[in-house]
Amino acid sequence: MAPTSMTSTPRLGKALKRAFFARSVREVAPDLIGATMLVDGVGGIIVEVEAYHHTEPAAHSYNGPTPRNQIMFGPPGFAYVYRSYGIHWCVNFVCEEEGSAAAVLIRALEPTHGLAAMRRRRHAVDVHALCSGPGKLTEALGITIAHNTLPLDRPPIALHARTEDVAVATGIRIGITKAVELPWRYGVKGSKFLSKPFPKSV
Repeated sequence: MAPTSMTSTPRLGKALKRAFFARSVREVAPDLIGATMLVDGVGGIIVEVEAYHHTEPAAHSYNGPTPRNQIMFGPPGFAYVYRSYGIHWCVNFVCEEEGSAAAVLIRALEPTHGLAAMRRRRHAVDVHALCSGPGKLTEALGITIAHNTLPLDRPPIALHARTEDVAVATGIRIGITKAVELPWRYGVKGSKFLSKPFPKSV
């Protein structure tokens, strides 16, 4: 993916509908790399994600439905928002058929829309630090528990397909202690907006 200019807003691809998420979470996750995520018009290009599936113990859905993860067991194309370590919010996109309980965690964005709002919310100036982590990006986009269970194809959320080819890196997921061997983290190769670089071999 070519570097994005911070002085001009890149064009948006076609709107992604809920049907986009009605596939294997491991197909959806890499396809989201290079897509644009906006909340009330603020956001940017998705440069890093992780896939989670109910069959592996790192997923919140592994032990079955709870009041917190219930949305994961519903139909695809909805937001799953939870508080991580009691500190910050994380946003996920529910995938696969109803009952499968799979989701993609959005880990990092390249800011392209509403930079002033993001800097105000994050109290940060460096554009590379605005959305370089799951908690940072939710703060920058104003995402809270109020966005939990919202559809991904209706306001205030909008998702747009990538408009150009992108080189996708693959690696193991970050910050987990179970199923650590699964290569279910995806990102833009060489992006300066990642939460953590990928190994150079991927």
